[in-house]
Amino acid sequence: MIMLEKAPAKINLGLDTSLRYPDGSPKWDMVMTSVDLADYVSVQTVPNSNKVSVATDSGFLPNDQRNLAYQAIHILKSRFHQTDGVTVKIKKQIPVAAGLGGGSADAAAVLRALNQMWSLGLTLEELAKISLTIDSDVPYCIYNQTARVTGHGEHIELLNSFPHYPIVIAKPKLSVSTPVILRQIDYDKLDHLEIDQLVDGLNQQNERKMFASMGNVLEPITTEVYPEIKALKQKMLDLGADVAQMSGTGPSVFAICRKLSRAKRLQNSLRGFCHEVYLVRAL
Repeated sequence: MIMLEKAPAKINLGLDTSLRYPDGSPKWDMVMTSVDLADYVSVQTVPNSNKVSVATDSGFLPNDQRNLAYQAIHILKSRFHQTDGVTVKIKKQIPVAAGLGGGSADAAAVLRALNQMWSLGLTLEELAKISLTIDSDVPYCIYNQTARVTGHGEHIELLNSFPHYPIVIAKPKLSVSTPVILRQIDYDKLDHLEIDQLVDGLNQQNERKMFASMGNVLEPITTEVYPEIKALKQKMLDLGADVAQMSGTGPSVFAICRKLSRAKRLQNSLRGFCHEVYLVRAL
């Protein structure tokens, strides 16, 4: 049996953290939305094989237990005592190590597919709870809807959809280590966001309130180490973006434009400046 799942990228419209848990992980308060830049994940079950394999068309990703999709298979196999082998093939479109949740999206796609293929009958909420042990972004990626995400990443509050603005995502030729950035957070120095205002803006579809409330408290930390990211954001604003900010721990930066014509000009202008540039919309 084979199933094909779409695994969309996410961007952080708002990213804040109020404290560090005793285990060292941040307590998140984020607003995310998914965009139509996506990986495509093929999942095949092989009866009575028990063999697990994950292959991607990217040379940058591991195919063993370090791969989040691989971890997703083993979690469901062990928890529900499944004896089928599983073969996963991932066609990558989302840049790797970009702050766009590609690995988490792939893992979520595998969980959704196997839930159906093995007739486990799990709700999205139950899948999200199981998936938290893989990565903090996986629960959100189970849903792929605009949402507020809090705690370790396990609390998902679905919100009104983000408006269908053109979004330009640019990934500089950098690799940012999320654990390294998170270790550098100084909670006494963070300039916290008004996430409640962002949520209200989304629910009211109030563009001015949404744009004014967006932000990413990790941006100053990452851009201090990688000033190229700050320069990229400024270039987007100079080229006419209505709002621009870093996603996740970086290095990707996204720009939102009210007009498609401006977004296309922005995309074309950035191509000579940046390694990978995508014109997308929110799902």
